[in-house]
Amino acid sequence: MSAPRAGGERLLALDAFRGFAIASMLLVNNPGDWSALYAPLEHAPWHGWTFTDWIFPFFVFISGISMSFSLARRGQADDRGALLRHLWRRGATIVLIGLLLNLFPHFNLGTVRIPGVLQRLGLITILAAPIALWCGWRGQLTWFIGLLLGYGLVQTLVAVPDAQGVWHRGSLQPGEDVGAWLDRALLSGHLWAGSKTWDPEGLLSTIPALASQVAGLLAGRWLARPGRDPGEKATWFMVAGLACLWIAQVLDAWTLPINKNLWTPAFVFLTTGWGCLVFGVFYWLLDAAPLPRMRDAMARRLHPLVVFGMNALFLFVLSGLAARVLGLVHVAEGVTLKAWLYAPLRALPVDPRFASLLFAAGFVTVFYGIAWGLWRRGWIVKV
Repeated sequence: MSAPRAGGERLLALDAFRGFAIASMLLVNNPGDWSALYAPLEHAPWHGWTFTDWIFPFFVFISGISMSFSLARRGQADDRGALLRHLWRRGATIVLIGLLLNLFPHFNLGTVRIPGVLQRLGLITILAAPIALWCGWRGQLTWFIGLLLGYGLVQTLVAVPDAQGVWHRGSLQPGEDVGAWLDRALLSGHLWAGSKTWDPEGLLSTIPALASQVAGLLAGRWLARPGRDPGEKATWFMVAGLACLWIAQVLDAWTLPINKNLWTPAFVFLTTGWGCLVFGVFYWLLDAAPLPRMRDAMARRLHPLVVFGMNALFLFVLSGLAARVLGLVHVAEGVTLKAWLYAPLRALPVDPRFASLLFAAGFVTVFYGIAWGLWRRGWIVKV
């Protein structure tokens, strides 16, 4: 779904926020050396969080904002059944693209990983569509609370065996929770290669991920609400963000801890809180600041993020393909194209982590060139 329009113009804050997320994802997904990373540029080992753990939930939150805001601007003129079919087709297409990306380059159906980032985005788009179309803000809030409460109760109360057959109730260690058991039961042999017994985008944790999308729906409803001053909206995004961060800390201490792989309720509130704060800053700077000169100045400075955000899904898919090609093409015996490109940076007399970061920054720069070319021609690749 492309960024919604306000007054005939694109909502720059949403494009900039999406651009920030895709640029960050390109940066953390493409280091020169996976063994040489600064701590914020890799996922938390298990419980806890880093900057990298922000990025995927931001995409989910953005998707909810965009869906809700776009539907609100359509009003009642469009048939909801037609809109539902459109959203379901879009969600199914994203799932299919994710599966094809996982199949590339070997296309081995017997071992392909079925879950994935795009698969989750597509699935929650399908599940969120009727909530967005038929539920008011109270209904959406009820769904949000119910999804998190139900997920928390299942993870806490249901006993399941781990991969060795040992039973656990309420264990949140890798491979011992209910979600891991469900993934093994339904998707054995098709899970993340890094674990094989659980998947960070597994089936059960899609439930709280849907709650993150519903949080975006609520944010989008507030954004589209008529009669409110943009500055007031930006302020309330900040207030809501701080409130969510406080709730996240309470849940982290008293219930299920913050954990991206399990997408715990505390993680939902944490990333929703940061999402509200980051988006609120972009919205204030680009759309709500009272001085037009200030908005224009910030639009020029943040233009690269806006350019990134206009084709985020296309850039994500293309970057995944490019990363695989870099690791598959050999320029010499035992030397991949990526290793050959990275060799000059590896040879620099700097911290290996910095050299690895330089390669990732170069990758982002190349993809900015692609994004700029698409923007220059007015091309927006839609699904």
